[in-house]
This record gives sequence, structure tokens and C-alpha cells, in this order.
Amino acid sequence: MSIFGKQRVGEDPGKDPENARGGTYPGEYPENERSEKNGKGIPVVETIGGLREQLAVQRKSGKSIGLVPTMGALHAGHRSLIEKSAAENDITVVSIFVNPIQFGPNEDLDKYPKSFDADVSLCTEAGAGIIFHPTPSEMYPDGFSLYVDSDAMTDVMCGRSRPGHFRGVMTVVSKLFHIAAPDKAYFGEKDAQQLAIIQKMTRDLDFPVQIVGCPIVREADGLALSSRNTYLSDEERTAALCLYRALSLGKLLAASGERNPAEIVKAVTNAIGAEKLAHIDYVELLDAGRLCAISEQTSSVLLAVAAYFGSTRLIDNLTFEWCDRK
Repeated sequence: MSIFGKQRVGEDPGKDPENARGGTYPGEYPENERSEKNGKGIPVVETIGGLREQLAVQRKSGKSIGLVPTMGALHAGHRSLIEKSAAENDITVVSIFVNPIQFGPNEDLDKYPKSFDADVSLCTEAGAGIIFHPTPSEMYPDGFSLYVDSDAMTDVMCGRSRPGHFRGVMTVVSKLFHIAAPDKAYFGEKDAQQLAIIQKMTRDLDFPVQIVGCPIVREADGLALSSRNTYLSDEERTAALCLYRALSLGKLLAASGERNPAEIVKAVTNAIGAEKLAHIDYVELLDAGRLCAISEQTSSVLLAVAAYFGSTRLIDNLTFEWCDRK
């Protein structure tokens, strides 16, 4: 785990830092989508200082604070995180921030779905106490140049497919931890690699935060909820059901005694590949705790997949026990 300064916000990797673009970033929220109050009494705070000021009052009165980091376009999966935090803490902060530095040059930052009014309603109904809704320039002012990165767990799965992605994730989450100083922070298990990396970052950098992983929320037909599901056509959505079916097949093979990881990966790959609209990014079977090759010490495994349906990239996974039956 390391903290270092190399690349400035808005700069493509490999370019001269002096050419970094300041001012408004891709994903900047239009002025008419931001407000101090949502009309229902729940504060919508746009500045770091404003959030710290509000939380200082709560903390002084002895209240516990939960944090749910999101990029907005909230759905029932996010709602489950907010509800869990609200049940376990006195105050729940939901951050709604499309983080520009975790997107690559050819990814979907500019078109990432935004539904702020609906997000505020969901947060209110789920029991959130404060919404933190900063602009990119509030989080990354001109001249920002220090990032958090790791050599561990980032060379597999999404880390291999999206270089620099987890540097952006670790940087924004570490900033949110410093800003909100929560007692607990809640992350979905659908982003299993992100959850594992945040857990390691928290340990390595001694953040006094308890990381709480929450189960994947699925549609009735098995499709994992994702903000990017809104991109799918009806045909692509139907095709995307192959991900959960393939994962379930892999889990069934393991439960039946298959202990050759390559055979399970092959079966899952073939099951997804049989869907003509699916274009596989990766299929990986790894030690769930360390995100590395399965060994004699492995007690549970993560079977993870990513695939494109049209231009939409979806991820999904299952975690299950792995006991050697030699």
C-alpha cells in the first residue's frame, strides 16, 4: 500500500502533469441539480467544511456515524446499505459523487446515469440523515496531485481490465473517511474486489473505521442490481441473465466435488460464451480473502465474472466454501 503523487486530475496517464485540466471536470453536476435542502428536511451538503461542521455537532453529542459511499443512480441494492447503516448508527451519511478519477479515458463518465431527485427520495425513505453531494472540483481542487494506490489485489479481475480504477477508488474513499470520520462504512459485495481492497486499505493505513460488507441484491430472475443496468436494451437484459446462471453452475460444480479451478473456470466461460450477446472480459476463481490463486490454505473462494452486453460492462460474483476433498 502506498500514497504518492504522480498524476493530476483530468490528466491522461503518461501525459505531462503541466497539461492537466483544471476547472470543471467531466461528470460535474449542473447547478440546477444541487441544493442545500431537498424539501423534506434531510440536509444536502455540498462542501467538505459544511459536512465536517454538521458531523462535529453530532459527534459532540455522542452519536455514531455510518457512511455509505455511492455514485448516485441509487437502486434497491444501495437502499439495503443505507437501511443497514441507519439500523446500526445514529446518523447515516450517504455520499453521492460520480468520482472522475476512477474512470478510464474510454469509459462511461460522461454518460453515467444521474437521478439526483430520485436519489434524495430513496435516501430519505431508507433513513439517511445527511447527503454529501460535492462537485468534482470540491473534492479535487486545482493542483490536486496525491493519490492512494496498492500493489496488492489490483492485478486481477477489474484491476487488470481497468488500470488505474482502484487508485481512483482508494483515493476517494480515503478522502471520504478523512472528511466524515465514520464509525462504520458500508459497501456492497457485488463489487467484491473493491470491498477486499478497501478492507486492506483500512487495515494498512490504520483508519479507525469498521468496514461492513452487505449481500448482493438481485432481481427475481437473478440479475444483480447495478446502476448500469439502465443502459441495457430489453434483449441485452435478457442475455445478461447468463452471468448468474453461469456462476450458479460453477458453484454447483464445486459443491459436487470439482477441485480443479481451471475446470470450473472453463465451464463458467463456456456457459457465458453460449450467449451470443455476451462478450467476456474475465472469469476468475480466486481465494476470497486474498484475491490470489487457490492454495491449501484457502477456505472460501470468489468466483467472479465480467462481460459486455453491447457497450455495457456488467460484473457479478458468488462466494462459497472451498474444502479440499482429496
